Amino acid sequence: MKSKGQPKEWHVIVDRTPLKGSLNMAIDEFLFQSLEEEPKTCLRFYVWRRPTASLGYSQRISRVVDIDFCQKKGIDIVRRITGGKLVLHDKEVTYSLCSSDKEIFPPNLVDSYSLISRALMQGLKRMGLNPSLADAPPEFYTRGNLPCFSYPARNEVEVMGKKVIGSAQKRVGSKFLQHGSIPLEDEAELLKSISFLKEEGEAVRMISLGQALGRKVSFGWVVNHLKAGFSEYFGISLRPKEFNKKEMKAILKIQKERYENHTWTFGVNRQPPA
Repeated sequence: MKSKGQPKEWHVIVDRTPLKGSLNMAIDEFLFQSLEEEPKTCLRFYVWRRPTASLGYSQRISRVVDIDFCQKKGIDIVRRITGGKLVLHDKEVTYSLCSSDKEIFPPNLVDSYSLISRALMQGLKRMGLNPSLADAPPEFYTRGNLPCFSYPARNEVEVMGKKVIGSAQKRVGSKFLQHGSIPLEDEAELLKSISFLKEEGEAVRMISLGQALGRKVSFGWVVNHLKAGFSEYFGISLRPKEFNKKEMKAILKIQKERYENHTWTFGVNRQPPA
């Protein structure tokens, strides 16, 4: 897909310094809140300071995460403003894309999700992989509490028949945030340990980029290919963005009030973000 006329310009943020899970989520939410009616898009890539379990907005924590295990092993837990299922963030590239551009992105979750998957696939093809879009998963996965990487959802990205990218989206009208996990190394056993896969005897149908390519890959190498994939697929240019002091103050406020708030993460009486 190409934008018409002069190439559109998106902001891009590459956070090479590992950040705390609550700060990563606060940055993504700030970018989402910063969207305006006029077309605006920001693409971000980042990593995590510690292994972190992230929950979908509406998930009941006691049904999806082994809290005691996480606390004993020093694994952080955060709750996203996006939907979806439990994800383990550790040795991976995480991406987020926030946009209010109605000329590029369709006004619904399914079609915009598919479009972003195809851009991610363009990046994977540059790495030498042959990705494809997944079909619908089994109904018991959709309705159940299995982790994100148990099955690929419809229009998620597969390599060799296994899920290689897990994503989730939040949308308000034409404005949306989508972020997702791209494992660099095999973390299936740790995922089983933090979830209840170990009790249910379910397999993890995931593959890391390292496994798919048969060698170790770096954060920077993967991000460069993904950036090029987005630029090629959407016909856009990327301009680096850094946060100013006012923006960082707002981000830290979100981090403190939401993502470091025990009630938001563990409770059931949460107020949805604006």
